[in-house]
Amino acid sequence: MPPYDELQTRIGHQFRDQNLLRLALTHPSVAHEQNHPTPHNQRLEFLGDSVLGLALSRELYEKFPEADEGTLTKSRAKLVNANSLAAHGRAIDLGSYLVMSRGEENSGGRNRSSALADAFEALLGALFLDGGFELAREFIRRNFTDDFSVLKDATSIENPKGDLQEWLQSKSLEAPLYQLISAEGPDHDRNFECAVSHAGIELARGFGKSKKAAESNAALAALKKLRPELCAAE
Repeated sequence: MPPYDELQTRIGHQFRDQNLLRLALTHPSVAHEQNHPTPHNQRLEFLGDSVLGLALSRELYEKFPEADEGTLTKSRAKLVNANSLAAHGRAIDLGSYLVMSRGEENSGGRNRSSALADAFEALLGALFLDGGFELAREFIRRNFTDDFSVLKDATSIENPKGDLQEWLQSKSLEAPLYQLISAEGPDHDRNFECAVSHAGIELARGFGKSKKAAESNAALAALKKLRPELCAAE
């Protein structure tokens, strides 16, 4: 078995079952070289995909309390696309440890995004089986820290205020106006209500735990009223 000490140091976990790690790194092309069925990482990839989805869903839910279901879903999709997962695989040099057929290797398989993304998910499945969900979740949290910082404020992901302004200004030069209607509750738990108007007509109101969130929700409500197709798309 190839030495995995350096990889396990990068991962931050010493596998009790080294066969699990090897399986996570075994590319399906190996099976095509054998005269009998050979285990490879696709089943672990299936498991790791679910572990990743659950862990990221929880992180997004906790980090972006103002985001609605649609925003959270699209944010998660950005984090788990193949290019993103391949980048995480490259960050820990996963390609150097892949077990694959000679043909796959000669055709650049070690650096192929699909192979790296699949192996990264398989690794998550192996971590889950070897050490449990919390181990896998902590590994995911460490590796996706920068991704979460790029997302910043969940309300900016869909940018309803920008979309509303763009749509209104395609029909008029006048920009929408936002007005704070009320702010209630103690300082640590405030509830804000904001209205958005255009050309002197109130379009909608929104609520949130901050003025910014209330304005964003007001803009979203206005978009849904002005563009009913947005409701059907959710």
